[in-house]
Amino acid sequence: MALNLNAVQDAAEAVLGCVCAALQDAAEVIEGQPGCPCRSCLVPGTPAWDSCDDPCNANPDGGAGGQLSVNVARLYASTDFPSADRTLPATQARGRLTCAAPTAMAVELVVTLLRCAPTFDEGGCPPPCEALGDAARILHTDLVVVRNAVECCLPTASEHRRGRVVFVGESRTVGPQGGCVGLEQRVTVALPGCLCPQEGTP
Repeated sequence: MALNLNAVQDAAEAVLGCVCAALQDAAEVIEGQPGCPCRSCLVPGTPAWDSCDDPCNANPDGGAGGQLSVNVARLYASTDFPSADRTLPATQARGRLTCAAPTAMAVELVVTLLRCAPTFDEGGCPPPCEALGDAARILHTDLVVVRNAVECCLPTASEHRRGRVVFVGESRTVGPQGGCVGLEQRVTVALPGCLCPQEGTP
């Protein structure tokens, strides 16, 4: 068995969609909570902290400031999902005529959400506790919203009858750095396989 060529991309898009929708829903029920950033995208490799301010002024549709990204951390074989196979026994060796797959292939995805962090003013004074407290409240809410999104929405965000099998990993805060503060959420998704391509086919 081999992987569907769109498997990784489909999983990443599903994560981004679930998280963005959950952030929007949270903004509608919690006063002062920003929604999904208008800068929301899949990125290749580790995301650059390009923007955590409000880039939406030029956007006629508005939207929340900040930056939401999803990237692939690794793709690996797993016979005991979500654990990675460190060594494959001889019975699972691959060859030209043996395309048997492990129980699962898995992709580990990283969700990164950045918001503005209170910083020193022009006089060099630190931000007031009220501003720090507001930023902390937003971050703490974002942590729960993002985790709930990958736990509750992602398993059902699939065309497959049985949905997706996911493992929700570590949630951690990142920053403040460069005026940004936020979170990283790791989630591992089991990927569906398909028959190995025949010789002469892409």
